[in-house]
Amino acid sequence: MSGNPYPLGLRLAGRRVVVVGGGAVATRRVPALLDAGADVLLVAPELTPALRAHVDAGRLRWEPRRFAPGDLDGAWLVQVAVDDRVAAAAVSAAAAERRVFCVRADDRAAATAWTPAVTRHGPVTVAVLGGGDPRRAMSVRDAVRELLAARAGQPTAELGAAAAPARPAEPGAGGSEAAAVTPSVGRVALVGAGPGDPELITVKGWRLLTEADVVVADRLVPGLLLDELRADVELVDASKIPYGPARAQEEINRILVDRARAGKVVVRLKGGDPYVFGRGGEELLACAEAGVPVTVVPGVTSAISVPAAAGVPVTHRAVAHEFTVVSGHVAPDSPDSLVRWESLAGLRGTLVILMGLRNLAAISATLVAHGRPANTPAAVIQEGTTSGQRALRSTLGAVAADVESAGLRPPAIVVVGDVVGTLDA
Repeated sequence: MSGNPYPLGLRLAGRRVVVVGGGAVATRRVPALLDAGADVLLVAPELTPALRAHVDAGRLRWEPRRFAPGDLDGAWLVQVAVDDRVAAAAVSAAAAERRVFCVRADDRAAATAWTPAVTRHGPVTVAVLGGGDPRRAMSVRDAVRELLAARAGQPTAELGAAAAPARPAEPGAGGSEAAAVTPSVGRVALVGAGPGDPELITVKGWRLLTEADVVVADRLVPGLLLDELRADVELVDASKIPYGPARAQEEINRILVDRARAGKVVVRLKGGDPYVFGRGGEELLACAEAGVPVTVVPGVTSAISVPAAAGVPVTHRAVAHEFTVVSGHVAPDSPDSLVRWESLAGLRGTLVILMGLRNLAAISATLVAHGRPANTPAAVIQEGTTSGQRALRSTLGAVAADVESAGLRPPAIVVVGDVVGTLDA
């Protein structure tokens, strides 16, 4: 049975949506469903780390098993995100029996609903269906995004290339122009995705995503950015790579180099900025050693943007003339720590601590022991710039206990200093 699709905007807030599958496709689709407020049930024996993070945060419910027809009872929509055509067909049959619309990643022709190519511009959502051709839909979507950006006064010179098939050379990491590339020679872009709000990626970073053949993504990148990737893009979940931290980084470096040498355009998408407590420098050196051209696209770092989103400026006239950003992932008394906490305690400015929630009690005690007053204002912001943002105000002496009492969890930014509260009404 054929016919043109009938476009609808589904209001899914509070309504059950079932996602079958826990791999890369589900990782790309679930964030948009959560953004719509859907009551998501995820059915899959295993999950990617990005999906597991949503489960751990209580944003969705996970059934760690294979699909059963009863999973669709009470559902309004089902998304099938598995490669097994027999299993997908079984979900389709159960959906048809219950008159539930079914999206299938494996077979668009067998689906009763399609996911469009989407772009979001503030409150405006544009969804494009390309008559079954995802590339056509993406091209039109990108052109619409360019027009929306132009109307908002954003520069269009960068955006003009978004829908174009050509892939121009990018400036090299050292500031010199990279040699012109051809489709037979790949390249790598280290792109900062920003702190969590998908609209805080730079225009250039977004354009490179539209050109990517391969995206290697961290767990903390905005999920809605992954939802806008072309259907044929290979998505590599960097947090799923096995081995310990050092070996995992070696494997990421190998993936970047191998895919680029195969002629692919590779985007290494990292939360925040590639160089602020990321390993962008290691990845650039690995690519340079292999002769792979690299573009570095700075990102909006959470160290500044997350406090700002919670009403905490890291500097303020007559309050703080300096701010220091440190990593708190290593305890102050550890021999592996490179931070001189005793020196930081003597500073008068703002202290911003990333990845420090687990060691917050030890960090705050160390700062107080070396002279930072216990009544110094402090703030902790969880999942800043996203819909899940939570903020807590306290003092340096009490902040660790207050965080535990409030149930705050990573990712979170800790701010210590008199700037906390300066913008409160």
